[in-house]
Amino acid sequence: MVQCKDCEFCKVGPDGQRVFKCDPFANIKEPECIAKWQLIRLDMLVASYQGMLKWYGKLAPLQDKIFKYMQREIEDIDEADHWKLDEEEEEEEGEGEGEGKNKY
Repeated sequence: MVQCKDCEFCKVGPDGQRVFKCDPFANIKEPECIAKWQLIRLDMLVASYQGMLKWYGKLAPLQDKIFKYMQREIEDIDEADHWKLDEEEEEEEGEGEGEGKNKY
């Protein structure tokens, strides 16, 4: 089996980081290369997911503040409009009491 370090599709940078130029659909030398390629992609996927989780962790306190602020605003609006509901309830109660009585 050809090792990646010996393959012409693998380049090692000055910092030791490997860059793979192999394409599993075009220029794979051995069947094991596909398994290695899948592991590399899976590792990249996990790293992306961990980065996303870090961002969500940073955004969570901000989201909580926004939810609390919106809840207060909605409660303030409901409280400000409460007087409208009180008048409507009084009118409905007043109409309901006079239904059974004669107007004459």
